[in-house]
Amino acid sequence: MRLVSRILIGVTAATMMSVAAPVAANAATAPASSATHYYQAGWGPYSSPSGKSKAEGQVTVDKKIVKVKVFVKKWKRVLVCKKDKHGKLICKKVWRLVKVPVWKTETHYPFKVDSTLHNYKWWGKYGCAWETFKVVGFDGSTYYKSFRNCGKHPKSYSFTGKNAKHIFVDVSRGNPWRPKNDHSGYKDVYHHA
Repeated sequence: MRLVSRILIGVTAATMMSVAAPVAANAATAPASSATHYYQAGWGPYSSPSGKSKAEGQVTVDKKIVKVKVFVKKWKRVLVCKKDKHGKLICKKVWRLVKVPVWKTETHYPFKVDSTLHNYKWWGKYGCAWETFKVVGFDGSTYYKSFRNCGKHPKSYSFTGKNAKHIFVDVSRGNPWRPKNDHSGYKDVYHHA
């Protein structure tokens, strides 16, 4: 009887292992849950006209619905109190234009731009590779972000922001302080659809 029960226990354990092993193997090879992005794509490579500077990278944009508190002006009856010439407090309700908080939902598009900047001539007067990003917002505002590589090896950079309608990059040559010449002109990195 003991021999039969040992055989049954062994067969049961082997069956359990053969069923569980593929499930565990699939679980180990399944990719981790990845967040989906509103937009994600590579850009470049873009080079300066001489080919001594090159930039390439990736842009990632997300879409988020957020609640924002804004203040709007509304007419409202408020209690106003004053002392008369005898020191007596007199109060009355009057109409005043006051700021009132209101919650509204807005759609924001936070973005991240990653880049790798290559410098193929790191010596001489203009021994630095430069990339200058031009970011144009939904409201028409514009700002710039610049990065340099004065060394022999590629350098990686990234920056973040939100609500970009257009992002462009200009690849050029320069000294350690600023870009000077050999500009590629602004090339497309991202356009909001």
